[in-house]
Amino acid sequence: MTRIRGAPAPLDRRRLLRGGAALAAGTVGAALVSGCADAEAGGVSADGRVTVELWHGQTDTAKKALEALVAEFNRTHRRIRVNAGGGGVLADAMLQKVTAALASGSYPDIAYIFGSDLASVARSPRVVDLTSEMRGGATPWRAYWAPVRGAVTLHGKVRAAPAVLDALAVVYNKELFRRAQIPYPKEGWSWDEFLQTAAKLTDPDRGVFGTGWPGVGDEDTTWRLWPMIWDLGGDVVAADGHSIGFADQGVRALATLAQLAKDRSVYIDAKPGSEQMYKVFLSGRMGMVATGPWQLPDIIDAKVDYGVAPLPTYTGHPVTISGPDTWTVFDNGSARSRAATTFVSWLIQPERDARWDIQAGSLPLSTATARRPEWKQHSARTTGLQVFTEALASARVRPIHAAYPQISMALGEAVVSVLLGLRSPEQALRTCADTANAALLIPR
Repeated sequence: MTRIRGAPAPLDRRRLLRGGAALAAGTVGAALVSGCADAEAGGVSADGRVTVELWHGQTDTAKKALEALVAEFNRTHRRIRVNAGGGGVLADAMLQKVTAALASGSYPDIAYIFGSDLASVARSPRVVDLTSEMRGGATPWRAYWAPVRGAVTLHGKVRAAPAVLDALAVVYNKELFRRAQIPYPKEGWSWDEFLQTAAKLTDPDRGVFGTGWPGVGDEDTTWRLWPMIWDLGGDVVAADGHSIGFADQGVRALATLAQLAKDRSVYIDAKPGSEQMYKVFLSGRMGMVATGPWQLPDIIDAKVDYGVAPLPTYTGHPVTISGPDTWTVFDNGSARSRAATTFVSWLIQPERDARWDIQAGSLPLSTATARRPEWKQHSARTTGLQVFTEALASARVRPIHAAYPQISMALGEAVVSVLLGLRSPEQALRTCADTANAALLIPR
């Protein structure tokens, strides 16, 4: 498959949405001040127009795509003007920026917030409840994929609108499979088959690894293990809410990683961001890598002859993980809140969502978007993209829970200790449970 020349390519989402730092301090300060723009008369100017401040944190193609949509909205909604200033930081620093802005009282009307950060942000009374708008909007609530609904719902209320959607699947190098005379992976394959395949693909003489795994202990390390735990019947938090829900399932999932390490078939990336792991795959020295659709543009550019398969399974019932991010609306008075809600509701409707997904490297937020002809055409010409989309039917999301960061950190440390052979799966999980259970007992 080759990309059509002149067509905007989806971006490396992890690099552009998670891989940056704050911009110059002067820009940050200016953005904080601009959050109070048009405060006169509750945000309504003398001519009756309402100005909405949007902090999006996007760069390059994603930024251009969003700005084009904002310009269209401003042309067609003359009583509202969205100021897409960006916020002065990239998306990975938005939580800290918004937290400081809320404390100072100078916060935006809309901000791009990672789904895993929504629980922290939604504790503020300034976050607007979007339950009525989302559940009664132009796109039926049930038309949004289950992970989308789960990622924006907290305690039964919709606390944000969805912004970006992804899913995890296995991308594999067809040339390395042919060289090793191994059949390509198919839907329904098992983790035992994954282990066997990774071992057969590994070729120390050629510097080829069967697969890779982040070895930093961060969220990138952890979130790849959750589908394995869910597949085995476990959960992040137990039903009682006071302990982890993967005490047994986590041991078995970690045992799979321990076998990869024992077979020396896994490349362990010790640097944040998984950039080294992906470089090994792009150079033709890794047979399989679990990743999301954000990585496809780089794989295509590297001219890798690739395929995409769903994640393996223990039980025969595939499950994957999705990490949706959000447009969170803040209360700067009724006029600005209504205007901000109008904008995000307009932005996520199928016609605009399809354009944003194609240009910014996201999956469709709803089945309605997935049915649009422009998305179908884009999917048909991008090898493997349909596999990611179909995986959304079995996708789950991490819980919106205040203790999740501590649980994730504890499990990430367990993963690294097992990959490096420092602890057995049982020892690593016990240490993880001690830390995570203590975090769950803290009143929130």
